[in-house]
Amino acid sequence: MVVFLVFFSCQNQAKLDIQKEKQTSIDSMKVITEKQRVIDSMKVEMAQVEKQKEVVVVNHTTEANSKIAKKKKWSGAAKGAVIGAGVGAVTGAIISKKKGTGAIIGGLAGAGIGAGTGAIIDDSQKK
Repeated sequence: MVVFLVFFSCQNQAKLDIQKEKQTSIDSMKVITEKQRVIDSMKVEMAQVEKQKEVVVVNHTTEANSKIAKKKKWSGAAKGAVIGAGVGAVTGAIISKKKGTGAIIGGLAGAGIGAGTGAIIDDSQKK
């Protein structure tokens, strides 16, 4: 009878050990599956973030290109005023005995004459 009990209890212990090994394998597979689910979820999130970044870059590039296209050129009056001011200032400084005063007066006069001339040229080009 003792031999039977020892033999029977050993078989039960072996069955319990097998059960524990199976449960450990199942638990391990569950952990791996959960980790993979988290990784897949993060990949989806990262793909969405990258897609949003691309949209922002495209929108920003489109806005920048439209700003470049909308950039206005200088009018003839503005160009004339700048050129006239420069030439007038140099001429006034050369001609006048008081160089600073001559440059200021010449610059103002040149800017006025240049702006007027540029405005006239703009009007003639529009017609």
